[in-house]
Amino acid sequence: MANSSSSRSGSVPSTARYGFSDAERAADQLRRAGWWSERGPGEAEPILAALSRTPDPDLALHSLERMREASPDEWDALATALAQDVGLRGRLFGVLGQSTAFADHLAAHPGDWARLASDATPPETVDEWTAALLTAVGAEGDGEPGTEGGPVAKLQGQEAVRELRATYRALLLDVAARDLGNIAEPGLSPLSYDEVADMLSDLAVSALKAALAVAVAEAGIDEIPRLSVIAMGKCGGRELNYVSDVDVVFVADSEADVAVGTRLASLMMRIVGPAFFEIDANLRPEGKAGALVRTLDGHLSYYRRWARTWEFQALLKARPVAGDAELGLRYLEAVRPMVWTAAERDDFVPDVRSMRRRVEDHVPLDLAERELKLGRGGLRDVEFAVQLLQMVHGRSDESLRSSSTLEALRALGDGGYVGRADAADLIDSYRFLRTVEHRLQLRQLRRTHLFPEFDDADALAVLGRAVGFRSSGRNTAAQALVAEFRRHAKRVRRLHEKLFYRPLLEAVAKVPTEAMRLTTSAAAERLAALGYTSPQGALRHIGALTSGVSRRASIQGALLPVLLDLLGNTPDPDGGLLSYRKVSEALAETPWYLRLLRDEGVVAERLAQLLGTSKLVPELLIRAPEVLRLLADTPALAERGSHEAAISLRSTVGRYADPQRAAAAARSLRRHELLRIACADLLGLVELDTVCRGLSNIWVAVLESALDVSVRDTASKWDGEVPARIAVIGMGRLGGAELGYGSDADVLFVCEAIGQADEATALKFASTVVERVRTLLGAPSQDPPLEVDIDLRPEGKQGPLVRTLESYISYYQRWGEAWEFQALLRARAVAGDPDLGERFCRAIDPIRYPEGGLDETKAREIRRIKARVDAERLPRGADPATHTKLGRGGLADVEWTVQLLQLQHAHETPQLRTTSTLDGLRAAAEAGLLTESDAQELIDAWMLATRFRNAVMLVRGKPGDQLPKHVQERVAVAAALGYSAEVDTGEVVDDYLRVTRHARAIVERIFYEA
Repeated sequence: MANSSSSRSGSVPSTARYGFSDAERAADQLRRAGWWSERGPGEAEPILAALSRTPDPDLALHSLERMREASPDEWDALATALAQDVGLRGRLFGVLGQSTAFADHLAAHPGDWARLASDATPPETVDEWTAALLTAVGAEGDGEPGTEGGPVAKLQGQEAVRELRATYRALLLDVAARDLGNIAEPGLSPLSYDEVADMLSDLAVSALKAALAVAVAEAGIDEIPRLSVIAMGKCGGRELNYVSDVDVVFVADSEADVAVGTRLASLMMRIVGPAFFEIDANLRPEGKAGALVRTLDGHLSYYRRWARTWEFQALLKARPVAGDAELGLRYLEAVRPMVWTAAERDDFVPDVRSMRRRVEDHVPLDLAERELKLGRGGLRDVEFAVQLLQMVHGRSDESLRSSSTLEALRALGDGGYVGRADAADLIDSYRFLRTVEHRLQLRQLRRTHLFPEFDDADALAVLGRAVGFRSSGRNTAAQALVAEFRRHAKRVRRLHEKLFYRPLLEAVAKVPTEAMRLTTSAAAERLAALGYTSPQGALRHIGALTSGVSRRASIQGALLPVLLDLLGNTPDPDGGLLSYRKVSEALAETPWYLRLLRDEGVVAERLAQLLGTSKLVPELLIRAPEVLRLLADTPALAERGSHEAAISLRSTVGRYADPQRAAAAARSLRRHELLRIACADLLGLVELDTVCRGLSNIWVAVLESALDVSVRDTASKWDGEVPARIAVIGMGRLGGAELGYGSDADVLFVCEAIGQADEATALKFASTVVERVRTLLGAPSQDPPLEVDIDLRPEGKQGPLVRTLESYISYYQRWGEAWEFQALLRARAVAGDPDLGERFCRAIDPIRYPEGGLDETKAREIRRIKARVDAERLPRGADPATHTKLGRGGLADVEWTVQLLQLQHAHETPQLRTTSTLDGLRAAAEAGLLTESDAQELIDAWMLATRFRNAVMLVRGKPGDQLPKHVQERVAVAAALGYSAEVDTGEVVDDYLRVTRHARAIVERIFYEA
């Protein structure tokens, strides 16, 4: 259309419409080729259209000009053929528009274009490729190169290398042209990734055979030793790249063959490198330090005594490819049984996983996201997952014993070891990543696995077009490529950890069938593949749950395969299964328990996630099983208002006159609410402020209930009289409504005489009530403790439990210290007489918000106390970088900073008069006392430290301020925080250190230097 409009307007047509970046230069090149005139391409339109579809039209045209200049005599024939032969046009242009290396080859060997013509019959089997390479070096004969009577090359040394290199490049050109032809001419039939990988692998085998024929000639030996070349790695699995090391192992038949065989193998390797590709023999026993050639018995002896897990993993892909075929088959038959017993080795699964981690750790951080092969979500993720499943399950299922990743994946899907959808997704992603890798390597025929920089639009555009993407109205080829690459990488990483086997019903649940009954050993192997570190222990739990012929055992037998799979994806599968057994045994007589799990799939999924992450949840669940029902109802689990729960608790407890029964009821309802909040939190259904507010409100309700029942009980012993009103003042995190799962309740108790009662009587009554409250709530229990901490009262532990309002004010005015005024900043009436509580808060306002602000002497005192806390209060052995409460940038740092600002400025800035740390920080930013960015950094640090602190309690079942050092606990904490299973725990810690480091810098500047 553009050309037509140009003609109608009388303007000169432009080559830009064909994708050339420099239209003027392209026009000159096209004129010299005979494909452009003042009126445009004319009859050469199909040629230019094909050029425009290549990954890089500029490169394709430039390469054609190089060919024309290198061989003017050939040009007319080539130009004519290009006009007439669509197949030639597509294959040649596809190669020239992608590969500078093949452009170099065709410029040096201009006649090789004829290999790509539609009527050409290039070799395409191992035998044909081998014959072509042997002919290049003058080797004749029908036998196997490297064996007695086999072909021996006439050419040697550099002359042989030159001929082999040129012939190999020509054969490689044949493959690449068929691979890329449909890009320039979409009507051509494309090769699939599988076909390309097969052809490249077979071509590499032919190269090894030809090199062996040259090596025999150079060795000048009379008697050829019995030597077999075993391909490993991608060549062994028939999934080789265009440019890749070829891993090999050499095997001799006898000790007499070792010396000459070593010489022959060394010569062969020296030929292969410059002629074809790098050859790597480091997978042999003992690696670089080991003998290059060993006898079959030598290999077997090493593997039986010394081989490590990864060496058996490597043997999965072993395949005899050159030399003595009978010896190669004997080698394969001897080592394969060892591969299929490797899963019995101690720590087999951890060994395989740690090997993957080591490979991943060697990838530079700045390249990790673009590493196609070794990075997260890369090719190795697929291969390691597949190989682990093969080695675990292949012992009893020979259909899994394939050296090809894709064939093995198909077999795993067909056999049910991997879900069909997951297998199909992995196959799709593996093919995509391999295809991208092929296109990258074709550019210069260099070994690379690195995706282009995400901001390199030109490189991405070329690669995107080479992979098959085209620009559209929505996005460019480059954008489409990046989006697809990220989608596949994310999917691969997600599926990488899913080493599961869904049909575990007969195996682990021991349900017999007519078709199959797996042994205990086989069941343990499958559990190991799921991620259980103690399969035998898991089998004992399974046996206990499924023993007998009861209906309960039958339902458990149906549930366990699903639960084992789900638990296998949690941080602690073994601990989760143990917890599941304990919960199931505790609820054995609860009729709806197993039915709920069986009929509500989401309950089983959520329960597995909770049990495999948290030790607190199963402890609470045994005593509050009704919360299980809420797992099927997200709104009921996550959206119930904490105020509603508090009202329900107070109403229920108020029905009991007996203090012990009332306290038990309060504990039960608190347990229910604590478990509900914990489940919603771990499942990622609620935000941090909802968690803290909910925990604080339920604590307040417990205090209120305990106070009510204690007042009634005490009054009954005072002839029914109530001589004092009592208010409970929340302090610390309770005052700020910022409680965590393991927080104590810091409080003050204030009283006031009623009617004709004197102050002494009121104080005595109130003290008795307070003692009763503390006794009821502090009684030993299996639940998280209900500690009522009154150490912030005047005179600390030496002071009276209760004071009147006047006594508090008198003390603070006469004796109060700066730290006590600071503590009052979070004072809030939470229970008891509301009027008295509010009057207390109003009375202390002039103390905590002093007129004129905090004088410098008291500010220095607060800083001194903080410095002393930093130096002395941190527990012995604690890491100040990762201690959430007292560590650098932790809770104390942030809270003391905002509290200092409140003491200094709240008298003139009313919005600072809040007990909430986060509200205080936001108010400080609004008042200009903090910059918005500083306030946000401190908010982020406080929230992160609080979330870590809560996560530690959820995971361990007991409070803790230190980030765990044990890896499994760190993994569980990461899961509790909402990190994906793919995230390294080191990254989680790094996130914490980064946020708190920024916060500490602000604290140093605002708190200590202000």
